Amino acid sequence: MLYEGVLQKMRTEMGSPIQYFLLFEHDFMNMNQALNKSLKIEFIKFQCLNCGENRPIYRQGFCKTCFYETPAAGDWIMKPELSTAHLGKEDRDLEYEKRVQLQPHIVYLANSSSVKVGVTRKTQVPTRWIDQGAHEAIEIVEVPNRYLAGITEVALKDHVSDKTSWRKMLTNDIKDEDLVEWRNKLKNHVPNEAADYFIDSNSETNIEFPVLQYPEKVKSLNLNKNPTFEGVLKGVKGQYLIFEDQTVFNVRGSEGYYVGIDVN
Repeated sequence: MLYEGVLQKMRTEMGSPIQYFLLFEHDFMNMNQALNKSLKIEFIKFQCLNCGENRPIYRQGFCKTCFYETPAAGDWIMKPELSTAHLGKEDRDLEYEKRVQLQPHIVYLANSSSVKVGVTRKTQVPTRWIDQGAHEAIEIVEVPNRYLAGITEVALKDHVSDKTSWRKMLTNDIKDEDLVEWRNKLKNHVPNEAADYFIDSNSETNIEFPVLQYPEKVKSLNLNKNPTFEGVLKGVKGQYLIFEDQTVFNVRGSEGYYVGIDVN
């Protein structure tokens, strides 16, 4: 069966295991149903997620022009501490920034390859954890805007990592951690502005991924270098497809690539 369209990050539904979907303009794929089947992926063209033009993708699914112009790629996306909508100060589009920044945000701990701290909008829990390939996660602070979440993350980064080792995550080289204990250890490092928003009453969330076989050593598929690839799908974790020959494909890292996918 042939699917065709522009890649965007896979949609997910909580379950045991997580359900994954690739959405296209007129169709969708349930990736769980494609396990143990052969997938042929063919790169056809670029399609910027903002302007829709066939221009090389620069970052985050955008062509270079759009990346530096669209409010959806402002510096505050990757660095929440740079948020200024709570001050009424515009970066690129104040109305857009108010909608995204001035809503409840969560500072969390997630264990994908080791314990890390991160920030997400409350509406993106547990989606954000799933996208990072975390097998366990816990909320530690819920604040009313993105700026407060950002300065909390910055303060906690002195005591816990903010990075995920994607190779360790994909080879399942992980160990369970007591995230409640981690949260309690970090409590005194939460900045004063966010201290009243500390959460100490919830337990960790556990996540199961649809993986039949983990790779021992990952090989990353780059559609720029290899525009056609074929392999048997053995798992989905984070935003990666895992194939039998130990190739992994970062769907989110390939947003804006228009592809054809043949399933047999």
